[in-house]
Amino acid sequence: MTEEIIIAGFGGQGVLSMGKIMAYSAVMQDMEVSWMPSYGPEMRGGTANVTVILSTDRISSPIVKHFDTAIILNQQSLDKFESSVKPGGVLIYDGNGITRHPERKDISIYRVDATEEAARMNSPKTFNMIVLGGFIKVKPIIKIENVLKGLKKSLPERYHNLIPMNEKALIRGEEIIKEVHKAK
Repeated sequence: MTEEIIIAGFGGQGVLSMGKIMAYSAVMQDMEVSWMPSYGPEMRGGTANVTVILSTDRISSPIVKHFDTAIILNQQSLDKFESSVKPGGVLIYDGNGITRHPERKDISIYRVDATEEAARMNSPKTFNMIVLGGFIKVKPIIKIENVLKGLKKSLPERYHNLIPMNEKALIRGEEIIKEVHKAK
């Protein structure tokens, strides 16, 4: 099993940390992992994306042009990466700020309104964990208990008190993700 994922959005949305947490979680499950970030010169507000490969086999290259899953967090990223999802693949997106919704019919499309939900939960920093929870529901490759271990590993110790809030966000993401279109 190999899952090639692109996560893309604005800097400051937790794109790179979501990818890092996915990677740590997969390592906890004895998987092979590749994590390759890419971001513009302006960290917050500029575009950022990360390619994550999770595999039960050796990974031959971290360079990927077509993805099994795209997790899209803004319109620029949707415009850039929608066409890069393999036929039969999955596109998950946050509807906030999206003016042109995904249009492909050969992929499964899911919407998770994580921005709204994070505001409702009064914890905007859990936005990326809500999205990750949605991913886990659609593609149960990594387990929530390993995501929590990954969070512990990637968060500085002074932020470990936020792990219970992040766990709630993961569960909430699983609950609110909605299928928009099933691949034909």
